[in-house]
Amino acid sequence: MNDPVSWLQIEKGWNVVSADGVLVGKVVEVTGDEHDDIFDGLAVKSKQSAHVRYVPGEQVAAIFPGEVTLKIASAETDTLEPFSEPAPQTKILPQKAPLGLRISSWLRGKR
Repeated sequence: MNDPVSWLQIEKGWNVVSADGVLVGKVVEVTGDEHDDIFDGLAVKSKQSAHVRYVPGEQVAAIFPGEVTLKIASAETDTLEPFSEPAPQTKILPQKAPLGLRISSWLRGKR
């Protein structure tokens, strides 16, 4: 058997298997913050339907090359929330920050 791998290595198309050993679908997308190494979850296309469900990272039991194993049984995967694209991240540069935020930062000594 292969050794477990990091969530950063998960690729689109990997099998997703329930806790009871049933193939429930394939990985469509991985969500998280690669820079800070924070795994959020997976978008999984169901094997039985065209639905794409969101699997929170807390429900992932193990990650091996080509396969993600869940902590939940196959019957529970139908109750998972539909996946929706994460909101794009916006970074506010200090010189572009709203005036109120700049004044607040200045008053707190973060000049």
